[in-house]
Amino acid sequence: MALKGLDIFKLTPKTNCKECGNPTCMAFAMKVAQGAIPVEKCPHMSAEAIAQLSEATAPPMKSLKVGAGEAEHTLGGETVLFRHEKTFVSENLFAVCVCKGCVDAKLPEIEKIDYERIGERMHVEALNLEYSDKDSYVELVKKVSGKGRLLILEVQDAEAAEAALEVCAAEKPILNGATPENYAQFVEIAKKYGVVLGVGAPDLDQLYDTAAAIEGLGYKDLVLDVTGASMKDAFAGAVQVRRAALKNTDRTFGYPSIVNVKKLAKGDANMQTALATLFVVKYGSIIVMEDMSYAQALPLYGLRQNIYTDPQKPMKVAPGIYPLNGADENSVCATTVDFALTYFVVSGELERSGVPVNFLISDAGGYSVLTAWAAGKFSAGSISKFIKEYDIENKIKSRTLIIPGKAAVLKGELEERLPGWTIVVAPNEATNLVKFMKDFK
Repeated sequence: MALKGLDIFKLTPKTNCKECGNPTCMAFAMKVAQGAIPVEKCPHMSAEAIAQLSEATAPPMKSLKVGAGEAEHTLGGETVLFRHEKTFVSENLFAVCVCKGCVDAKLPEIEKIDYERIGERMHVEALNLEYSDKDSYVELVKKVSGKGRLLILEVQDAEAAEAALEVCAAEKPILNGATPENYAQFVEIAKKYGVVLGVGAPDLDQLYDTAAAIEGLGYKDLVLDVTGASMKDAFAGAVQVRRAALKNTDRTFGYPSIVNVKKLAKGDANMQTALATLFVVKYGSIIVMEDMSYAQALPLYGLRQNIYTDPQKPMKVAPGIYPLNGADENSVCATTVDFALTYFVVSGELERSGVPVNFLISDAGGYSVLTAWAAGKFSAGSISKFIKEYDIENKIKSRTLIIPGKAAVLKGELEERLPGWTIVVAPNEATNLVKFMKDFK
């Protein structure tokens, strides 16, 4: 069980130290207990005390680094079950299954799923490599290595696992192959190559016992495969593992999870997408799918971004010039706030109109139009400042600026601040933009 502030205070040297911010170190101890500051910040604490406190104050779910280079990701580290309690820490990853017979066809399709949404790259982060036989498996690993994706080696044959790791150990894959029957052998392989070990079992009781046995062998870099034999078992497993770790502080289940929705709904893309949405919320750290198309990616990545965004910090679009419908320097300009929802609604309607528009987005604090205007974040001053700072007048010849209908009050002041510009007030509702833009053209 995690230590409280008073417990930490007892182990803290009573030194008048500026690092602690308090002569008695009590404030420092409380911050450590709350997770606001690492215990290593105390320069007077012994290595033994630091080790003891680091273990006791660590999150109930272990945080793990997997992959290497651009494919490095963090899993786990969660402290709450529900997003409204506190921001989730490590967003889930999406993996696609590849095998020796499908790898050549799948890789080009996987690479097509790569786009940016609100400053975040959306792509297939991991490849789940399915085992057939040793030689073919090694060739499969060679073919997918160096693709900038986390590799998940789904193999229970120890000899094949070692041969595969000889090829890709530097990429820090996940070796997902430990079972109640072979875990001792796989622990030695994972230790040898320094990789995270995936653990699976027919049911939760056996999964718990196997994880405990592996911990007894001194290895704690684990992910738990909670897929199960049915959708019901997989959901129950994912929830119970997370609850055991976070509510009951049972660190034997305090590890990230893998759930393979291909095994639960093989050949049914719609059902796999539905299951993936379920496990984004509850609680797959890695969600393995049979394939990934744009029709699947768009809702899944959008949902993930919503779930793993700090609810107290609105999602914002980066300030800049966004040409729509092939806009060039002669196309009219339009502007709105940087709140992501507003941007996507308005830009979608502008694109539907087919009229070329240079969409100008300034920093409005991530608020909606009226909120940003009331807070002084979206004003004639901020818009004119943006136009000057981004050198709009030298990049765009048009001197027509369309502003949101709900910010019509800015028209007069903008005309004063931007001499030579024509300020046009758009409709109040985005749904009326298509007709407005076509008539305006």
